[in-house]
Amino acid sequence: MSLLQGRFDPNIVTTSLDWLFNWARKSSPWPMTFGLACCAIEMMATGASRFDLDRLGAGVFRPCPRQSDVMIVAGTVTEKMAPRIKTLYDQMPDPKWVIAM
Repeated sequence: MSLLQGRFDPNIVTTSLDWLFNWARKSSPWPMTFGLACCAIEMMATGASRFDLDRLGAGVFRPCPRQSDVMIVAGTVTEKMAPRIKTLYDQMPDPKWVIAM
């Protein structure tokens, strides 16, 4: 029996938010950027204080693919850059996602 049970109207539910905080910590994406063109400047602006990705749980951009969950490819991928991007993608741990801008 909860300490708060019976103190509120019947249509109010009380619960602990610990499970929500733990889920958010576990499920927060760790992005890695790969800037190829002018879109990289927009990506840098997104990580700055005006837009603040940290409040959305994305945190700091990771410099290493082994620490990241999401690869953000900002720019045009050319034939010369495709093998390098594939190598970085292969180094990422599972599950992994890619966002192309």
